Amino acid sequence: MNIALMAHDNKKELMVQFCTAYAGILSRHTLCATSVTGKMVSEASGLPIHLFMARIHGGAEQIGARISYNEIDMVLFFCDPANPQYNDSLTYITKLCDQNNIPFATNLATAEMLIMGLARGDLDWRDIVNPKTKPFTT
Repeated sequence: MNIALMAHDNKKELMVQFCTAYAGILSRHTLCATSVTGKMVSEASGLPIHLFMARIHGGAEQIGARISYNEIDMVLFFCDPANPQYNDSLTYITKLCDQNNIPFATNLATAEMLIMGLARGDLDWRDIVNPKTKPFTT
C-alpha cells in the first residue's frame, strides 16, 4: 500500500513516535510524506520515505494530486485543531480522501485503528481499486 504521512508542526513529534512504534507494519508498505515530516520520521525510525515538498511550498498539493489519481491508499495527517492557519491543507486533503474513498486519519487513535486494520488485511480491498503494477515513485 502507498501511505502518505503529514503532520502539523505541533504534531510532528507524535507522528515520529507513531511511525517508530509501528515501523514493523509500515516497513512492509511504501511511504511518502511532506518534506519536514518525512525527514523527521525517516531519521528517527529508519523507514524509507519518498519526500514531497514542504507543505508551505506545495507538498499538500503534491500529495493531493496523488490522491486524485488514486495512487495513495491511506493518509495519516496528524492535525493541530488549535492552529487554524493549517485549515486550508487539512480541508483540501479531507475532501480528496472523501471523494476518492481513501482511508484517512487525523489523530492518533484513528491512525492506530487503520494501521491495525492494515496489518490484519482489512484494507486489502485497496489492491483491487489500486493495483500495484510498478513501485510508487515521486
